[in-house]
Amino acid sequence: MKIHVFSAMILLGTVSQPAAAQVQLEGTHYLNGSPVRVEIRDGKIAAVERIENLTDENNKLFISPGLIDSQVNGFAGVSFSFAGGELIREGVLKATQALWEKGVTSYLPTLTTNSHELLIRNLEVLAGTLDDEALLGSIPGIHLEGPYINPEDGYRGAHPRQHVRKPDWKEFMAYGQASGDRILTVTLAPEMEGALDLIRECTARGIVVALGHHNASARVIDQAVANGAKISTHLGNGCANMINRHVNPLWPQLANDGLFISIICDGFHLLPEEIRVFYGVKGPERTILISDVTSYAALPPGEYRTPDGETIELTPDGMLRYPAQSVLYGSASAISKGVVHIMKVTGCSLADAIRMASTNPADLYGLGDRGVIEPGKRADLILFTIGENDLEIRNTYVRGNLVYKAD
Repeated sequence: MKIHVFSAMILLGTVSQPAAAQVQLEGTHYLNGSPVRVEIRDGKIAAVERIENLTDENNKLFISPGLIDSQVNGFAGVSFSFAGGELIREGVLKATQALWEKGVTSYLPTLTTNSHELLIRNLEVLAGTLDDEALLGSIPGIHLEGPYINPEDGYRGAHPRQHVRKPDWKEFMAYGQASGDRILTVTLAPEMEGALDLIRECTARGIVVALGHHNASARVIDQAVANGAKISTHLGNGCANMINRHVNPLWPQLANDGLFISIICDGFHLLPEEIRVFYGVKGPERTILISDVTSYAALPPGEYRTPDGETIELTPDGMLRYPAQSVLYGSASAISKGVVHIMKVTGCSLADAIRMASTNPADLYGLGDRGVIEPGKRADLILFTIGENDLEIRNTYVRGNLVYKAD
C-alpha cells in the first residue's frame, strides 16, 4: 500500500481548522442504491435527502459512514505496542492520517502483550494524544489485547510468551489509570485463573470484554458470557494449528448466541469457506470486520526484526508471517479490503458489509454518534467505488472535515 507522505503532512496541518459551516455531498446511498444529498453543518449530518439524479452522472460514488476498526496494532510504520519506547504524538497522527486514506474514520489503537513498563508508557502516550484536536475524535478508546491470554504455542499466536501472565485486577487498574480510563475493550483468555472475575469487574465498569487467544471449554465460554463477555476476537485465529475436531474453542463460540464475532477478511487469515460458515452462523447482525493491521502494512516485502528480536516476514502478496510458530503476525491490509473480500466470498450486500465494518462496532462499543448516515450523527463519511480487491476511497470526511481527497 502506498502512503502519500507529502499529502499527509499537508492534511495534518489543516485538519485542526473548524469544519465549514455547511457542506453538501452527493452519492449513491450504500443501503439502497438511491442517489442522495447529505448536508453537513457544524461537523454533524444535518439532513439526508433523496434526489432524482446525481449532479455528476459520470462520477457515481457510493456514500457510507466511515469505517470503524476495533483492532489496529499499528499502521504506516507506527506501532502501538512494539515501539521500543518510541511511540510519540507524531506517530499517532501519522497512523491516523494513513488510515483516513483507507476510509477508516474511527479506530481503537491496540496494545498487545508486552512488558508492564512498556504497556504503561504507551498507554500514557495515547492518553495524552487521544483528545488532540488534530485527530478529530478518530480514536474513541483503546483495545488492550493481552497480556492475560493462554501461553501455549498457537493459542498465544505471536504474543511473546515471556510477557504473558495471569489476570491481575490491580495491574489492570494501573493500565486503566495510565490510559486515562480510555480502555474501551480488553481481549483475554477466559480459562486463565482469575479471568472470570476480571470479566465481571470490567463489565461493571462498561469495558467490553472479548475472548481471544484462548482454549476455553464450552462451559467456561458460557460462564464468560454470563459474566458479561460480548465478542470473540478474530475468531478462527489465535488458535492452535492442530485441534480436536469436536472439542475445541471454535464450536462453542459459534454456538453461543450471546457473542458477536470479529473476523479478519484479508484473504490470508481465514479461508473463504471459513468466512462463509462464520457469516452463515452469526449473520451480519453479530459479525464485525476488523483488520488486525500492523505497522508493517506500508513497508516493502522482506524480513523484519521486532524489538524482541523475532523475525517477521512480509511476503510479496501481502501476507505477514511469524515463521518461528508458522502462524500469521497480524495483517498488512486495512479493513477496507475486508469489506470487498467478505462481499466476494459470501455474496453479502454492500449494505451488510458496511454494517459489519461500521454500524455493528459503533453499537457494540457505545459509539452512538457514528456508524450510520442519519441527521444528528457525526459527519464521518466516505465516498468510494468498489475495486477488485479493495474499496477505492475518493474522499474521507471526519467530523465534517475533508481529511483525504484522492489525487
